[in-house]
Amino acid sequence: MGHQSNHIPSFAPLILDAKAEIEATANWLRERLRTDLRKRGLVLGLSGGIDSSLCAALAVEALGAKNVFGVFMPENDSDPESLRLGQKLAARFGIETIIEDIGPALAAAGCYERRDGFIREAVPEYGPGWSSKIVFDNPLTSGGYNISSLVVRTPDGEMQKVRLSAKAYLGIVAATNMKQRTRKQIEYYHADRLNFAVLGTPNRLEYDQGFFVKNGDGAADIKPIAHLYKSQVFQLAAELGVPEEILSRPPTTDTYSLPQTQEEFYFALPYQKMDICLFGLESDLSSQEVAGAVGLSPKQVDLVWQDIKAKRKVARYLHAAPLTRL
Repeated sequence: MGHQSNHIPSFAPLILDAKAEIEATANWLRERLRTDLRKRGLVLGLSGGIDSSLCAALAVEALGAKNVFGVFMPENDSDPESLRLGQKLAARFGIETIIEDIGPALAAAGCYERRDGFIREAVPEYGPGWSSKIVFDNPLTSGGYNISSLVVRTPDGEMQKVRLSAKAYLGIVAATNMKQRTRKQIEYYHADRLNFAVLGTPNRLEYDQGFFVKNGDGAADIKPIAHLYKSQVFQLAAELGVPEEILSRPPTTDTYSLPQTQEEFYFALPYQKMDICLFGLESDLSSQEVAGAVGLSPKQVDLVWQDIKAKRKVARYLHAAPLTRL
């Protein structure tokens, strides 16, 4: 095992004592499970990505493999690579898993049909054999605004990019969010069956910025890495022996039928730079100090901070508990 130098954050303040952090998080998981949750194990969805892989490794570290259960939930748009890498991770840590293909459930609920109907408002000829994703113009090049577009690929491989109306954008996202909510239903089925708790996998960047679906992947009983910046997730995963193939895979949403990076869909910059910008904002550093560390101008850092603050406003609703008059 042992960490590899290329997975240690490049920005000194983000470097952790990996062994100490792993031990502290494992102790916290054990204690919360015993006292607050009163459950004997943890269920989590495995995607072959770095966050769920680290969470699985931490859960095994805390509870032993026999008290961790992994669920693979591919659907019609999933990259087969996600399942292969997830299975490799489960084998490495000795986790029992099950494959639950949620494609038929999503089709029955109209997920794909509803989504394609909204896509056709922008691209009328969209149909079988086509694929798509939503992308945002980078706030650094669009004056701080997140402007959404649809990218489609025709059956003969031609790519097109079209601006989306607010109605079409919201409709596509609403239909796509059914994927995360269906996955969570399956996770809770297994958690109830085993008397386990459901583990959520957001890192600090995702948790802070609302990069999750309310009552979908945002729903969980315990979130053990929500305090860790994404680059710290890589550092701990390397220390715990997560397979190198997973460590070197670019973060992806694996939600749309075209490959899509997280910065295309949500974040203004690659995670290494987003981490530094978020840390700088949290630590009251000046934009000049942060600019040098990320290779941007102070004005660009200010635009990224503006974007972070705007997304935090959206995240407030996503984090909020139901309102009551109790």
